[in-house]
Amino acid sequence: MRASITGVATRALRSSAVLVSSAALMAGAAAMAARPAGAADRKVTVAVSIPAADHGWTGGVVFQADRAKTMLEARHPGLKIIVKTSPDGAAQANALEDLATQGIDALVTLPHNSDELTDPIRQVKNKGIFVTVVDRALSDPTIQDLYVAGNNPDLGRVAGEYLKKSLGSGNVVVIRGLPIVIDEERQKGFDAAVAGSGLKVLDKQFGNWSRDDAFRVMQDYLAKYPKIDAVWCQDDDMASGVLEAIKQSGRKDVRLVIGGAGMKEMIKRVVDGDPIMPVDVLYPPAMVATAMELTVDNFYDQVPVRGRYILDATLVTKANAQQFYYPDSPF
Repeated sequence: MRASITGVATRALRSSAVLVSSAALMAGAAAMAARPAGAADRKVTVAVSIPAADHGWTGGVVFQADRAKTMLEARHPGLKIIVKTSPDGAAQANALEDLATQGIDALVTLPHNSDELTDPIRQVKNKGIFVTVVDRALSDPTIQDLYVAGNNPDLGRVAGEYLKKSLGSGNVVVIRGLPIVIDEERQKGFDAAVAGSGLKVLDKQFGNWSRDDAFRVMQDYLAKYPKIDAVWCQDDDMASGVLEAIKQSGRKDVRLVIGGAGMKEMIKRVVDGDPIMPVDVLYPPAMVATAMELTVDNFYDQVPVRGRYILDATLVTKANAQQFYYPDSPF
């Protein structure tokens, strides 16, 4: 299959993409060779509905979606991509209803939350529109034609196994994301990895994938627990808040903070050998660009794109961190 259109996605996918289900995706090169004359001029409209840039990871999603729009439209003269951002679930539901009236052929969507957006996306699908879901799984996965995401259970599992191997025993606090499907998947992966070990999970609270909220949760943990050996948070934005709370507290007992996603500031810490953050776990926002490209391939490259496309939760260490560090990226 053709390499992804973004530099971030290309290198992340090169080492970590796992194709689950449709073997037809592997036939992209052959399909390109068989593309009929004039296929590039075919008129296709793709809507992209994603959250507004309310924190670093979603900021990266918006950046990658806009970048993919420019590059894909240049590649396919007949292609029109509409990128619509929404500040919350209700606004996104309204945006989906509006987009469905604009004659779109496909929808690529990263839902604000699973439960609230499942029915609005179902209504789009009922109009015969191709649906690609990114990252946050729907309550009813039968609605989607294609699902593109990171490996959420493994994001938790990889972090848990690293803490188990590095510490052996100790007190751990957890900062979760939001009460949605991918949060549950990550938490289950982490819990399974540390089960039966010498690690004791003192507390789990939601930080809403927000730097400020995670900062407040970590302040509460520091006030409540006199000894904390490690912190696991499901996202690097939250890890930033955690690190600031620890710094302001002056506490020296916290030995490790493990986040996830591949935020450039966190990867730089790994590159530099920061002892409190020696690793990170990948969950790149460039997955939205991968989803857009695969969706477009369905129309232009005669590739019957269906199924699940899952990215590995790669453990980033000092040994490999440089290949995942993009200083010019917004995330």
